[in-house]
Amino acid sequence: MAKTNSAKTIKIEQTGSPIRREASQRATLIGLGLNKIGRTKDVPNTPQTRGMIAKVRHLLRVVDGE
Repeated sequence: MAKTNSAKTIKIEQTGSPIRREASQRATLIGLGLNKIGRTKDVPNTPQTRGMIAKVRHLLRVVDGE
């Protein structure tokens, strides 16, 4: 039985610029696969990814997920 992939991923969109942010925040965005405003990415729903999202939550929007 196949499970749906949407339950295991979170869709995020970058809404803020990394300009004038700490280097660690810029690196976190790159680690999430984002680097320009308006880009979206499906990332796995893991504790590590949730921590990265929490670190730069002011620059992101969760489009689809919990």
